[in-house]
Amino acid sequence: MKTILSLVTLLCLCAFASVAADAPKGKLFHVVSFKYKSDVTDAQKKEVETAFAALKKSIPQIKSLDYGTNVSPEGFDRGFTHMWVLTFDNAADRDAYLVHSEHKKFGKQLGGKLAEGGVFVVDFVSKE
Repeated sequence: MKTILSLVTLLCLCAFASVAADAPKGKLFHVVSFKYKSDVTDAQKKEVETAFAALKKSIPQIKSLDYGTNVSPEGFDRGFTHMWVLTFDNAADRDAYLVHSEHKKFGKQLGGKLAEGGVFVVDFVSKE
């Protein structure tokens, strides 16, 4: 019985190691873009910018936070005007950010400001 238990434990550890080895390595980028309703004022947009930028100070897992408005001449923005790029060391840090009380509080501040389908989020792990 002891041998069987040891064998099962060993198999579980091997399976876990295999999953961990397949996990992407590198910095995790969390990219967020907003499309505002047409009646949202520049002052309201500035309030959102300020509140989002403040998350860097209150959520230690955020390694960097950059943001700005669209300046692309290509015309492929589909109405998305404001962009944020946050970096995390790993998925666990990103996950902690997602459930953090300050992040949730920020989400409530967006209430009624975004157009239908007005948030776009993509995460990726850097290949370099």
